[in-house]
Amino acid sequence: MIKQKTQSQELLDRRKNIVANGVGVFNTATVKEAKGAIITDVDGNELIDFAGGIGVVNAGHCPPPVVEAIREQAGKYLHTSFNVVTYEPYIKLCEELAEILPHGDKTKVMLISTGAEAVENAIKIARQATQRPAVICFSEAYHGRTLMAMSLTSKVNYKFSSGPFAPEVYRLPFPNFYKHPGTSTLDEFVDNELHRLYESVHILVDIKSVAAIIIEPIQGEGGFNPAPKKYLEGLRSFCDEHGVMLIFDEVQSGFCRTGHWASWQYYGVQPDISTYAKSMGSGLPIAAVVGKAEIMDAALPGTIGGTYIGSPVCCAAALATIQYMKDIHLNDRAIHVGGIVMERIRHLQKEVTEIGDVRGIGAMIGIEFIKDNNPNSPDTDLCHKIVKGCADEGLILLSAGTHKNVIRILSPLVITDEELNKGLDILEQQILKYTRSTTSKILSWFT
Repeated sequence: MIKQKTQSQELLDRRKNIVANGVGVFNTATVKEAKGAIITDVDGNELIDFAGGIGVVNAGHCPPPVVEAIREQAGKYLHTSFNVVTYEPYIKLCEELAEILPHGDKTKVMLISTGAEAVENAIKIARQATQRPAVICFSEAYHGRTLMAMSLTSKVNYKFSSGPFAPEVYRLPFPNFYKHPGTSTLDEFVDNELHRLYESVHILVDIKSVAAIIIEPIQGEGGFNPAPKKYLEGLRSFCDEHGVMLIFDEVQSGFCRTGHWASWQYYGVQPDISTYAKSMGSGLPIAAVVGKAEIMDAALPGTIGGTYIGSPVCCAAALATIQYMKDIHLNDRAIHVGGIVMERIRHLQKEVTEIGDVRGIGAMIGIEFIKDNNPNSPDTDLCHKIVKGCADEGLILLSAGTHKNVIRILSPLVITDEELNKGLDILEQQILKYTRSTTSKILSWFT
C-alpha cells in the first residue's frame, strides 16, 4: 500500500488549477525520478511501471547510453532544421531504420516528431503516389489526434465537437474474432471478413479512388487486438490487386514490444509504408515514416516534413536506443516477459470468469474484462476498480478499448523478473479482490 501522497496531491492540485481540463489524466501517479521499470514519485514511493509512458520506454526509463548520447549531442548543436542545414544523425538514423525495417529492394525514410505526424505524412505520400484521395481504415483504430489522424481514429471520445473531419475516409470493422463467438472457426471468420473487404468496392467506396488502407496490425488504444495473420495476407493481396498502398501503423507495436522491430515482421506481411514513434527514442519526440523507395519518392519536394523533422538530439537518442536494444537483445527479452505475463494471467483466467480474453504478441498483452461470459458485454467498472486498486498498491496500469474494459501491459522490457512478478502479484490480488466481492454479492442474493 502506498501511504504517503502529500506532495503528490499538492502537485496534482497545481495541475488541476493551471492545466487545461482537456489534457487527460489516465493515472494519478507523479514522478521525481525514473530508472528501468521503477518510477519514484515526489513523495519517495517506488512504483512499478506497467504503462511505460504509453509504450514509449520499451528500453526502460533513462537507459544510460541514451542519456549519454543526448548529453553529447546537446553540447554540439540543438537545432538547425534538416530542411536548412543537413546533419549526420538524421541520415544515420534513416540508414539504421532502413536496415532493421527493410521495405522491398530499396527503402527510404523520413523523420518527424510524433506518431500522428507520421500518420499524416504517410497518407500524403500514399495520395501522391497513387493520385487518389480516399483512405480505408478500421473500427477501434487509433492513429492520433491531428486532423487526418483524428479522422482515422475510431473512438468517439477523442473526437467530441472536433469536426468537421477530413473527407474521403471510409471505415471497415476490425477483424476481431473474439467479438464474434458464433463463428465456428478463425478461418471461416477471416474468409467472411475478407469477403466484406472485397464487397466494399461495390458498397463503400470506388476502389479506383482509394489511395491507401491503414491498419494497426495489433490495435493499441482499441484494446490490444491482434489482426489474424490470414487477414493481413488478404489485405496485402487486395492492395496488390487494386494498386492501393498498404500502411501499417506500428507506433505502439514497434521497437521490440512484440519481440520484433515491428509486428509486421512477426506476421511476415510486408507493408508499402509503415509508421513508428514512441519507443524509438526512449521518451524523446521522434517518429518515422518508412517505405518502399519508389513510393516514398513520389512525394514532391517540400510537401512532407516540417520545422522539427528529426531533431538532432532526438536522432541521437533514437540511434543510442536502437543500439542499446541490440546490445541487450531486447527482442528476446520481450518474448520472455510476455511468456511470464501470459502464463500467469491465463492461469488466473481459469478461476476468474470475468477475464474474457488474454491476448497479444510478445510483451504487448491485453486482458479483457466482461460480464456474464459475454464478449460483447464489457465490464468497464470492474476494469476501473482494478486499475485504481493497483495504483493504490504501487502498480501503474493503463486501460484500453472502446469501453475501457481492457488492461494493457506495457511495462519496460528491461523490467527484472522480480519486479515483473511483484507487479503481477499486485494485479492478481486486485483482480481477485474485486471479482470475489462481486461473486460474494451475487451469492448473498440467494441466501
